[in-house]
Amino acid sequence: MDKEKGSGTMLFEVRRKEISFLNAVTTWIKGDHTQNQIVLMISVLVGICTGITAFVLKWIIEAIQHLLTSRFIENESNELYLIYPAIGILLTMLFVKYIVKGDISHGVTKILYAMSRGRSRIKSHNRWSSVIASAITIGFGGSVGAEAPIVLTGAAWGSDFGKRFHMPPNIMMLLVGCGAAGAVSGVFKAPIAGVMFVTEVLMLELNMSSLLPLLVTSITSVCVSYAFYGTAPQFDFNLSSWFTIDRIPGCIVLGIFCGLLSLYFTRAMNWMEGIFGRINGNIYKFLLGASLLGVLIYFFPVMYGEGYKVINQLINNASAEEITQHSLFYGGKANLLIYLSLVLVFKVFATTATNGGGGCGGTFAPCLFLGCIAGYVFANVWNSSLGIDVGTAGYVSVKNCGLYGMAGLMSGVMHAPLTGIFLIAELTGGYNLFVPLMIVSVVSYLVINMFEPHSIYAMRLARKGELLTHDKDKAILTVLNLESLIERDHRTVTPDMELSQLTHTISKSHRNIFPVVDTSGRFLGVVSLDSVRNVMFRSELYHQYKVKSFMKDPPALLGINDTLKVVTKKFDETGAWNLPIVDNDYKYVGFISRSGLFNSYRSTLIKFSQE
Repeated sequence: MDKEKGSGTMLFEVRRKEISFLNAVTTWIKGDHTQNQIVLMISVLVGICTGITAFVLKWIIEAIQHLLTSRFIENESNELYLIYPAIGILLTMLFVKYIVKGDISHGVTKILYAMSRGRSRIKSHNRWSSVIASAITIGFGGSVGAEAPIVLTGAAWGSDFGKRFHMPPNIMMLLVGCGAAGAVSGVFKAPIAGVMFVTEVLMLELNMSSLLPLLVTSITSVCVSYAFYGTAPQFDFNLSSWFTIDRIPGCIVLGIFCGLLSLYFTRAMNWMEGIFGRINGNIYKFLLGASLLGVLIYFFPVMYGEGYKVINQLINNASAEEITQHSLFYGGKANLLIYLSLVLVFKVFATTATNGGGGCGGTFAPCLFLGCIAGYVFANVWNSSLGIDVGTAGYVSVKNCGLYGMAGLMSGVMHAPLTGIFLIAELTGGYNLFVPLMIVSVVSYLVINMFEPHSIYAMRLARKGELLTHDKDKAILTVLNLESLIERDHRTVTPDMELSQLTHTISKSHRNIFPVVDTSGRFLGVVSLDSVRNVMFRSELYHQYKVKSFMKDPPALLGINDTLKVVTKKFDETGAWNLPIVDNDYKYVGFISRSGLFNSYRSTLIKFSQE
């Protein structure tokens, strides 16, 4: 008992010292410093935290995978592939349900939503919950990536530091972006890609005051990763075939292929998510997801985990036997191409089954994995179908196309061509391939953009009109909160109220328009001061007229769930200065005025434009 008491006292003392240290650091940073200086110092802290967190996540995943699969025989399939993913999903489900007690899926979408609401507040538990959940899921074979969870973790660090230093909303949004940039930079050792990701995917407006903190966080996070893993690129790649102008047609066709594959990946994932969304009960989702994932990994072991080992093999000319090990397709190159072609078709189902069944992970790694396979398969088909070989005009390098495909899928699925270009260059050190990377990325983006205007992360919010965009007008209307614009001080009247009572109500109000409601509060119409001005002072008419004699329909009626885009459109169409708003039961809620909307728009615009 005394030992337990002593242990508790020790833990309390450690926690007290930790809080004291944090308070001391906070006090020092808040000292005689400008806001810009404070933001830069916070950026360094966010970079350190995201870099360390990225290392911890990768280390846990590698440790679990090594423990589970290190004794597998290369040329034999293994039935444990049927079981491991189910165990991982089950453990993740239990962790989320009983420890986190909240939803931690769709990490990047959550960040986009938090930013679009103008508050940029991420729940603090995401600093660790997403790391643990994704590590369990991926370590046991979940066919997803760790990058989206770590991006949510980084955003949570930025949000927490912003809350700790009581930063205004625009700075909070920037710090959330810093956390996301630091996460991408740290996990991939790719600082430029981190900044590009925040710009293209999270759609954060860049200016000189926002660019510097993003760079500081990215560089700090990368330096932390260097300290743990060294400065070598994540993927070992040696350029053996230089890009020449005769290879442009092949790059264009590969870009088209990547764009169409990105469209397939996006549409298939949405379709599968819809199926899981219609299933009632987590146990049934788990059974479907775990069963589907286990079967797919049994037949296609390359789908186990993130798949980065396969990427390294493909871009370094590994043998077919190495790539098809543990599978029923173990053998030569003919088997390999069939095997990888089937993976292109079924990978999206493995990814969706992992998350739909209760696991936690993102689509970053699946995009890179699929893109590399797509480039590899395309190059072999292109060269063989045209009958060309090394040194022949039009020949495309198989290993180079693996890189091009990674950039193409990233650009297509995430609608982020710059992120794709810089990420692949930084991941592999393939800076000499910028031109073909640009060609494939841009073509892929143009192809999918004809069918899907939003990335896989943003489309869920875009359907609800809750997406922040680079269009400042749309972005401001997204950030504005409809609830805050409702004016509730209009005095209501009833249709049977006599003119005398209406006149008394007018005398007590500073408004010139009055909503008419029935006894249950349902909206019926409006009465304007102008409509009663000629009779309101004639007392002999006070008992002859009632409110319903002056009541009119408003120019338009707003619903409580209308977006600000709908509200502004109705103001433009009607030319009205005030419009009533009702709830889903048609009960009166309040008015929205053109002047109030304009004032809020202007103040938000100023915040967006601050340097």
